[in-house]
Amino acid sequence: MKNNILKYIFFIFVIAISIYTIYAINNKDKTLKQGNTTDTVNQEKTQKEQILNLGIAGFDTINPILSSNKYVQSISKIIYEPLIEINKNYELEGCIASEWAKTSETTYVIKLKENVKWSNGENCTADDVLYTIDRLKEITSNNIYIYNVQYIIQAEVIDAYTIKITLSREVPFFEYNLNFPIMSKNYFGEENFMQSEKRNSAIGTGKYVISEMQNGKIILTKNENYWNKENSDPQLQTIKINLYESVGEMYNDFKLGKLDLINTNNIKIEDFIGTIGYNKVQDIGREYDYLALNTQNATLANTEVRQAISYAIDRNAIISSVYNGKYTEANFPLTNTNWLLQDVSQTQYDSEKAKQVLQDNGWEFKYNYWQKYVNYYTQRLSFRLIVNSQDERRVQVAELIKQQLEAIGIKINITKANDYLYNNYKNYKNYDMILCGSYIGTSPDLTKYFADGNLANYQNDEAKTIVNDLKNITDKDLLKEKYQRLYEIYSSENPYISLYYSYDITAYSKSLAGSISANWYNMFYDISNWTKK
Repeated sequence: MKNNILKYIFFIFVIAISIYTIYAINNKDKTLKQGNTTDTVNQEKTQKEQILNLGIAGFDTINPILSSNKYVQSISKIIYEPLIEINKNYELEGCIASEWAKTSETTYVIKLKENVKWSNGENCTADDVLYTIDRLKEITSNNIYIYNVQYIIQAEVIDAYTIKITLSREVPFFEYNLNFPIMSKNYFGEENFMQSEKRNSAIGTGKYVISEMQNGKIILTKNENYWNKENSDPQLQTIKINLYESVGEMYNDFKLGKLDLINTNNIKIEDFIGTIGYNKVQDIGREYDYLALNTQNATLANTEVRQAISYAIDRNAIISSVYNGKYTEANFPLTNTNWLLQDVSQTQYDSEKAKQVLQDNGWEFKYNYWQKYVNYYTQRLSFRLIVNSQDERRVQVAELIKQQLEAIGIKINITKANDYLYNNYKNYKNYDMILCGSYIGTSPDLTKYFADGNLANYQNDEAKTIVNDLKNITDKDLLKEKYQRLYEIYSSENPYISLYYSYDITAYSKSLAGSISANWYNMFYDISNWTKK
C-alpha cells in the first residue's frame, strides 16, 4: 500500500513538472512575441522620426533654373549639384568637376568626374553641362543664374567628360560662377524644358531625389544611385516639404513644431517664432553697408581725416539702434569667415583717438570747426553725405553718423535723394560721402573697390596691382598673403568705412541632431550627418 502511495505521488509530481514546463515555454514565447512587437513599434517609430520636415513659401516651380524662389534654390542644393561647389568658408571644391584650368584670359577647360550618376543611374556627361549652359542663356527673366553665364560666348564639348568654355572678356574668379545646378539633357529634353516645372519628379545627381509632388507636398527620398555615398551617405531617409502660401504660415508651423528647420535673414524672426523651444545658428549674411569717401575732395584726400572719421563712427550703436542688434560690425568687403581672410582685427570706436589723430596732423578745433591752413587755404572738416531717401533704415543710419561725427566736431550735411537723384550722385561721383550697400557674393573679387572708377575715387598703385594679379594666382598661401595685404591697405588708408553685415539665421528643432552648419549660400553642408532624436 505504501509503495502505491509513493507511485501516485511521483506520478502527480511528474504531471506538475510537465504542466509547469509547458506554461513556462508558452509564457516565454508570448514574452518573445510581445518583445518583437515592441521592437517593431520602436523601429517604426524611429523610422517615422527620421523624416526631416521643411517648408517652401510662395512655391513656383521645383526646377531651380526656372525658379525665383529662395527656398526652392536652397533645397535644390541637395537634389542637384554644380560643377564646382563653394564650402562653408567660401573656398572652391570640385563637385561634378574633378579639375578646372584657366588656359587663357578668356578660356577655361573643365574635366568632369566619370563616376557621377543621375538618380536614374545614367552617367552625367559634358553634354549635360552644355545643355544646362544653353538653357540658362535662353532664359531671360526670373533667372538667378543669368549672371553666371552672361559672358560665355561658346561652350564646346571636347569629349564625354571634358568641356571648354570661352568668355567674351576676362572675368576675375570666373570659377565661382560655375556653381549653377547641372540638369540632365536626356531627362528634360530641349523642347520641353520650359514645361518641366509641371512634372511630378525630376532627376539630379544630389543626395536626394524627388519621389512625389502632390497635395501641397514634395517628398524627397535618398538617392540610391548617389555617386559619393562612400564619403557622404545621408542618415535621414526622407525629407517632407510642405508648401505654404505665405512666409507667416511657414513660421507658424515651425513654432508649432511641424517643421524642423527654417532659414531667414529677417531680423524680426523672433516676433514670429518666439525665443524658446528651438536651437539656432547665426552667420554673416549677404548685405553689406559702407561709406564711400571721395578721396578727390581736397580735405578727404588726407588719410588722417579718413582715419578720424572711421574712429568716430560707433558701429555697435548704429546696429543696436537701427537693426535691433541683429547685424554685425564690418571691417572689410570680405568677411572674416572667408578662407582668404581668417585673421582680421576689428576697427574700434574711439572718439578721443579720432580727435588725437587730427591734432597730431596739425588740425585745430577753432570756432566750432576743425581747421587747417594749407597752401594759402583754410580747410574745414565739413562734408555732404548722400543717402537714398527711399531706404528708411539707411536714412536712420545717416542721421546717426551725422550725430556721431558732429559730436567730435566734424560737420555733416545730409542730402536725402530719391532713387533717380541718388543714382545720379553715385554715377557722377558728386558727393563728399555716400552711404552705399551691396550684396556679398561668393567670389572674392574686390575689383570695384580698388580699380579705376571706384566709388571712393581711390588711387593706390599697389592695391590695383594686387587686384589685377589675384585673378591669375592659384597658390593658396600666396592668395592669402595678397588678401591680407589688401586688408592692411584698406584699413590704414580708409577710402571706405565699412559699417555692418546682415545676419543669416538658421533655426532648427531640438529633435534635430548633428552639425547644423549653415550660411546664406547653403544650409545643408553637413546634412549627411543629421538625424532625428
